[in-house]
Amino acid sequence: MNYRDYIAIVKDFPKEGIVFKDITPLLQDGPAYQSAIEEFTNYANRLHADVIVGPEARGFVVGCPIATSLKIGFVPVRKKGKLPRETVEATYGKEYGEDVLCLHRDAIKPGQKVVIADDLLATGGTISATIELVEKLGGIVVGLCFLIELTDLNGREKLQNYEIFTLMEN
Repeated sequence: MNYRDYIAIVKDFPKEGIVFKDITPLLQDGPAYQSAIEEFTNYANRLHADVIVGPEARGFVVGCPIATSLKIGFVPVRKKGKLPRETVEATYGKEYGEDVLCLHRDAIKPGQKVVIADDLLATGGTISATIELVEKLGGIVVGLCFLIELTDLNGREKLQNYEIFTLMEN
């Protein structure tokens, strides 16, 4: 399937100079969305994932269906102040600012094999912070999967020690 057909390009969003890759057309097309999730599910299954982790918010729409398909848990990574119990934190830079991500302290068990799922690999900041959180809790990141990789932003370079699976490059 050519997933590019289901990605809308929005110039100057969320600020001037950014070219936003909108995945909502993919999500709105049942067969295309199902196909993408099946590819990710096969990937996570091959890696014997114990749990899927996804950063908010688009990581939820990628990660949750993978976890459901595999009958394993999904762990949300949220921005600071959004999780109600004790958390671990990681600060990261992104294309247009800095933020803090959090994970419940009891969300990952030591030794669990984790696949991190998100919509987009850009600079690698969000995923590096997510990896840091998982590893602080003793999880083993066995793979990373993305709908889109923006190769010109070199995010893959930050993630050299991890297996990466993407459905398309841009």
